[in-house]
Amino acid sequence: MKVEIPLLILSSLVIFSYIFDLFARKAKIPSILLLLATGVGLQFAASYFGFSTLTLQRILPLMGTVGLILIVLEGSLELKLTSDKKTLLKQSLAASFFILLGTTFAITLLFYYLTESSLRSAFINAIPFSIISSAIAIPSASSLPEARKEFVVYESSLSDIFGIMLFNFAITNTNYGFMSFSKLIGETVVITILSATFCIALLYLLSRITHRLKFFLVISVLVLVYAFGKFYHLSSLVIVLVFGLFLSNATAIRSTFFRRFFLYKNYDQDLEQLHLLSGESAFLVRTFFFLIFGLSLDLTSLANVQVFLAGILIAVLIYLVRFVYQKIWMKSATVTELLLSPRGLISILLFMSIPEDQRIVEVSEGVMLLVILLTSIIMTIGLLRAKPGEANP
Repeated sequence: MKVEIPLLILSSLVIFSYIFDLFARKAKIPSILLLLATGVGLQFAASYFGFSTLTLQRILPLMGTVGLILIVLEGSLELKLTSDKKTLLKQSLAASFFILLGTTFAITLLFYYLTESSLRSAFINAIPFSIISSAIAIPSASSLPEARKEFVVYESSLSDIFGIMLFNFAITNTNYGFMSFSKLIGETVVITILSATFCIALLYLLSRITHRLKFFLVISVLVLVYAFGKFYHLSSLVIVLVFGLFLSNATAIRSTFFRRFFLYKNYDQDLEQLHLLSGESAFLVRTFFFLIFGLSLDLTSLANVQVFLAGILIAVLIYLVRFVYQKIWMKSATVTELLLSPRGLISILLFMSIPEDQRIVEVSEGVMLLVILLTSIIMTIGLLRAKPGEANP
């Protein structure tokens, strides 16, 4: 094949994705739906021309992980922590944690009673369906008022982090007792210390680099630390979120020592450039991830009645748990907050990471696809009905 053909295809896909993103922002339709549809179209085209897509499918976990890092970094760089946002922080922290646990518990019971799986297998398979996708929620919330947008960024990012912690806890422990929970607490302490140390070290590095090309170095170091933490089953996405928050709020630190040694003349300009670079990179990676995922989908599985019913039941449980939580603890939450709970990139990554001996046959890729589509469509309904200036929870 001539090199010009792949170049034409790749550049055209990026251009179409950009157009999709512009259209999605205006129409309040998640661009993921358009990307998945394009991927499915490419699947039929590849089949027609006799091309194999197996090699592309193998890079999905790598591409998705890098995309997740960049998306969380981009979102956290936008957030400013001020005293007037304490309520917002508490609400998003509590919502992400308790809704995740409640949804996981509900879906676990569903899998346990409808399949012949063990309770542990049902628990592991339920977690990917219980996590809000920051890869979809954060870009989709761009049209919302600033306060509500911040709530979405916090809740979805924290849902990703807590979900990964819960998933790692589930697959690395065969028994959930005192020792396993003690290990989890220990890992949380370690990751907190690592986050603080890494933030200070990388900010110092930023202040000392004089080379004009330094932001990809920073992102590479961030990915390296993330990969190192994942190797030891630590929830290193916390480091990404904390690093972004630290950079975006460093100028608010009043310590003379800190400002002298860590803040520098062009800090605000560099922060803006890092934000721009992470956003553009996240857009590119997210584009090809969902295109390749659409390219690899087995659409025939959606015709299965069991798959359809399982997807519907899971979606019902997702919104039922969210509705109950908001009615009890977030009474001022609007319908938009209720419906803005998409599944996507992180769910796919964790679903692919389920050990073979713990997979439930009935919980197939088709179920995951259906849940992603349903939650994206329902989110679109919520965004379309959102009123300008609508109260924030």
